[in-house]
Amino acid sequence: MKLDSSVEDFFKELIADNKPLIERYSEEDLKVNFIVPILNKIKFKSYDKKIRDFYELPMTYKTSQFILNGTCDFVVSEGLVESKKPYFFIQEFKRNEDYGNPRPQLLAELISAVELNDWQFIKGAYITGGNWHFVILEKLELHKYQYFISQNFDSTKIEDLKSIYKNLLFVKNEILAMVEA
Repeated sequence: MKLDSSVEDFFKELIADNKPLIERYSEEDLKVNFIVPILNKIKFKSYDKKIRDFYELPMTYKTSQFILNGTCDFVVSEGLVESKKPYFFIQEFKRNEDYGNPRPQLLAELISAVELNDWQFIKGAYITGGNWHFVILEKLELHKYQYFISQNFDSTKIEDLKSIYKNLLFVKNEILAMVEA
């Protein structure tokens, strides 16, 4: 997939403006200055399909054996006003893992969504500083799961950022196909 030159230029400028501070930004600064501009380029919102991106979304999943509660940093979900059916999560806009490990929280969100939607798999991602990892969680049987983590994508490097963008576009297209089904 070839990117439009305006998208590539946007990413080059975004990297130049933020790279010196990526590891020092607070969680909110990282989100506002660097991550949200990337996500906005994807344009997850679709009025026709009634899906959009949500930020800081509380989520609960209960069984007879446990309760998972948490706040999702980013979710693409069915529903324009409130989240009805989550399709994709990004967890932890942390500057580095010294400020918290994002994997357990992301996995809890993915498990919750698989169970709530009665799906066999779901995708997500986690971010620490400029580093992105994409995750696929697969349900094997009742309360048994396995997950796969992608290679590291360093969003402060233009080729990696372009790969992140392409992965996110792929996820968006998968979600749109799922909504149509």
